[in-house]
Amino acid sequence: MSSVVDPLKRDRWARLRFSIIGPLLAAPPAAGELRPALTALAAKSWRHPVAGHDVRFGVSTLERWYYAARSAADPVAALGNRLRGDIGRFPSLLPAAIVLLTTQYREHPGWTMQLHSDNLRVALAGSDTPVPSYPTIRRYLAARGMFRQAPPKRATAGALLARDRLDRLEVRSFEVDHVSALWHLDFHHASRRVLNRAGAWVKPMLLGVIDDRSRLVCHLQWYLDETAESLVHGLSQAFMKRGLPRALMTDNGAAMLAAETVSGLASLGIVHQTTLPYSPYQNAKQESFWGRVEGRLMAMLEGEESLTLDFLNQATQAWVEQEYHRTVHSEIGVTPLAHYLSGPNVRRDCPGTAALAAAFRVEVARRQRRSDGTVSLEGARFEIPAHYRHLGMVHLRYARWDLTRVDLVDARAGAILCPIKPLDKSANADGQRRRLTAATTDLSPLPPSGIAPLLR
Repeated sequence: MSSVVDPLKRDRWARLRFSIIGPLLAAPPAAGELRPALTALAAKSWRHPVAGHDVRFGVSTLERWYYAARSAADPVAALGNRLRGDIGRFPSLLPAAIVLLTTQYREHPGWTMQLHSDNLRVALAGSDTPVPSYPTIRRYLAARGMFRQAPPKRATAGALLARDRLDRLEVRSFEVDHVSALWHLDFHHASRRVLNRAGAWVKPMLLGVIDDRSRLVCHLQWYLDETAESLVHGLSQAFMKRGLPRALMTDNGAAMLAAETVSGLASLGIVHQTTLPYSPYQNAKQESFWGRVEGRLMAMLEGEESLTLDFLNQATQAWVEQEYHRTVHSEIGVTPLAHYLSGPNVRRDCPGTAALAAAFRVEVARRQRRSDGTVSLEGARFEIPAHYRHLGMVHLRYARWDLTRVDLVDARAGAILCPIKPLDKSANADGQRRRLTAATTDLSPLPPSGIAPLLR
């Protein structure tokens, strides 16, 4: 059998009073016998419900308890401790002191309560307003929600706006109803360094993609940088393993807001949701998972001195697939893998690797040189095919980290017209040139025929 839990302090007094008065309620005394019965109870000693020592109660006190319990529907609740009538009113704090204290807190929200009390005492010195005690000030600040606020790491305008927004709006946990309806993506800086192939110690960054409903890790991989190229590489692997989600939530990092990332998600039909600036609590599931990574995965690698990036990625895949996915999650009550498989699932099939690579690209406009039919792109020159020589402005689609695939696209429809290649000056030095395709209209020059119409 389980042990009996001691009642709360407020319930101890009510139960003691009921145990004293209860026999009189069970067998009400006859007329004229109530006073002797109360006198007999007043002569007895009772154990104090909190301190534990012996205590006695007067006849008038017992009589008040008796009538209060007899006329109440719930006698035990009627015998409980009464709340003070001035709770929350703070009579020792005059309006002038409250105004000073409130203004002081608004100007210095990072002060401790003791510092607020000391400065308020100095501010009220020499005035007619009495100085409240430190316990009174502490209770008032706590009752009004004036807790100490840590200063933001960067006191920028955005950080201050985020802090004020958090004070005005409530924070609530959320979870979508379908698997693959929402994924979370974020980068995590490792707590230790790894040895790269050049023999240098560097700190890697972990890219994690987590499904909101099932907490399943769609992909987890360590990189040496936090660039859009690494993000697209890891996100494409998550798509190939788990399919396309309906929405993706990220923070406002440079890689997340890169043109290639935004364009690729839009072309794949994925809603890109970003958290508010300086508000990491909106991506709390991702932040909570980083604690699991550091507390279990990285803790088990403490004995590995020469930790490399390849070995770290192998150990990470083994841990996430064999332990994390198969361990019961405390919040959902089942393993992430079982919750993911149970659905319901709104995933879509992932396109091929070529289609994924073509999606995460940016489209730019460049002016074509009429002299040699080339354009400049990322410091390099590319040749435009001769049958597009009539285009003054050409639209090119490419990824800034990969110039091996640059496509010429139709500016109006967005369709890919043809791939273009870098200018090869060595190959052009042989003197061979392709014959230009003749235009549909004969544009060969003719001799002038008399005076111009305008002048005529």
